[in-house]
Amino acid sequence: MSRKKKPIRTDFRKNRAPRTRRNEFTRQYEPTEPTAADDLPRDERISGKGELTRRRTVLADEAADAGAAGFEMVLAVDEKSCLRGRVVSVYGLTSTVETDDGRRFECATRRILKTLSTGQRHVVASGDVVLFRTEGAAAGIIERVEPRHGVLSRASRGRQHIIVTNVDQLIIVSSAAEPRLKPNLIDRFLVSAEQNRIEPVICLNKTDLIDPIDLQPLIGAYSRMGYTVILASARTGVGIEPLRRRLAGRQTVFSGQSGVGKSSLLNAIEPGLALRVSAVSRETEKGRHTTTTAQVIRLQQGGWVVDTPGLRQFQLWDVVPEEVGNWYRDLRPLVGLCRFPDCSHTHEADCAVKNGVADGWLDARRYESYCQIREGNLE
Repeated sequence: MSRKKKPIRTDFRKNRAPRTRRNEFTRQYEPTEPTAADDLPRDERISGKGELTRRRTVLADEAADAGAAGFEMVLAVDEKSCLRGRVVSVYGLTSTVETDDGRRFECATRRILKTLSTGQRHVVASGDVVLFRTEGAAAGIIERVEPRHGVLSRASRGRQHIIVTNVDQLIIVSSAAEPRLKPNLIDRFLVSAEQNRIEPVICLNKTDLIDPIDLQPLIGAYSRMGYTVILASARTGVGIEPLRRRLAGRQTVFSGQSGVGKSSLLNAIEPGLALRVSAVSRETEKGRHTTTTAQVIRLQQGGWVVDTPGLRQFQLWDVVPEEVGNWYRDLRPLVGLCRFPDCSHTHEADCAVKNGVADGWLDARRYESYCQIREGNLE
């Protein structure tokens, strides 16, 4: 039984609006002698609609929210003529979609999806569950993007850059050395995971390059907050088995800065993947962008894992300064105990958070990380 359809008014991009009909026919008339009308302005527009011309009516499923837009809108399509699959990678305008039986199709995106006015860089992302119409043996057209959950994204030039969707676990990969450990970057990933209800796991790779004892203060700080921390080394095999158990039957994304060894860990977890890897630059001690797009990989032990490109920065998306404290597990119990209800925990008197830092209950580095994000230093 097909779902009922209903019309919904939605916004479209400015450069995708339909052209207005030609109305300059009278201006093409050239009189034989000059008249007073020649001195009148000729570029005045009398349309009166303005921005309203970019609103159109589309058909959506009756279960869709009347105010929905973009990927949240469940566009009405003929489901009987479509196949369901998961987007495993996106290259430019083409998305690779894999069905449940393992078939892969190179799909373009339906024009109406690309023209919806959204704050996203791309309307289709790796991990999306889509309905697509086949166009030949291995090609198709994506007709609809199903509602998402577990979205990992960042801000990019004022727009939302969706890294991956439909995941329930985030492995935050950082390196103990080469490149150097960046705890503040881990904190930003934790904020994004808390905001989007994704279970985070911290993986410290390349522990063979240092003495693990040096990491104990950092491990203790995160462990006290309830976060799982795994020490690993793709070279020696340390921590590979715990990671393999964490991935079984889960929808997981590996994310972190360039050069920390995300692809190397996945190659060690499941031999045979043969993911491309490269060494860290000796001059800058920064990783090279070897992985160029997020790739969704089906695991032999069950579940999916997403290998993402390395990030040099992670600017938080849709996080306002007043909410930052709620995404910090260690600060959250104290934010309601301050003297002022709108306390920013940065300069006010009788602040429970500041007192917690002074008394040693809160980690001073974590508090500094909170202040940087609170003050707008999201990069």
